[in-house]
Amino acid sequence: MKKRFTLAEDDLQLFRQTVVGAKPLPQDRVKPSPPRRAKTALPPRRLIQEQVDASVYFSDEFQPLLQEEGPPRYVRPGVSPYEVKKLRRGDYTPELFLDLHGLTQAEAKQELGALMAACRREHVHCACVMHGHGKHILKQQTPLWLAQHPDVKGFHQAPKEFGGSAALLILVELAS
Repeated sequence: MKKRFTLAEDDLQLFRQTVVGAKPLPQDRVKPSPPRRAKTALPPRRLIQEQVDASVYFSDEFQPLLQEEGPPRYVRPGVSPYEVKKLRRGDYTPELFLDLHGLTQAEAKQELGALMAACRREHVHCACVMHGHGKHILKQQTPLWLAQHPDVKGFHQAPKEFGGSAALLILVELAS
């Protein structure tokens, strides 16, 4: 290895005079404790099972009755339409975001199932699904799938700050 900087003999002598009487520091022998695992972490098997269970709700054959005109929106029967109006205005801030860009329909269904499971597990009331524009396949299918899930109280096209016409804000019913 090349020495880039060499000290002149005068500087080296000055350094030795300055550090005379200096004592070396004792070695720190304290071993750091291993990082703690989160107590709420679920076993991988259970997470996969939750995703599979949640994705069972999404069918391609069932076509829920959604409004054709205007932005995509849905309110489950028994839920106040005012809640969806609050989604449209941006009164609810999403806590979880799911980006479906580049996924196939099967992968998107599985990810939606995982999102719904995560919302229930983490007690998240509002989530955002970004489906993008693309060829409009996921843009058309995502509302149809979400309307089938029993935990979805409603959804509406997201305001501009959360993705506009390329995203949906979802209102999730939390377990009692």
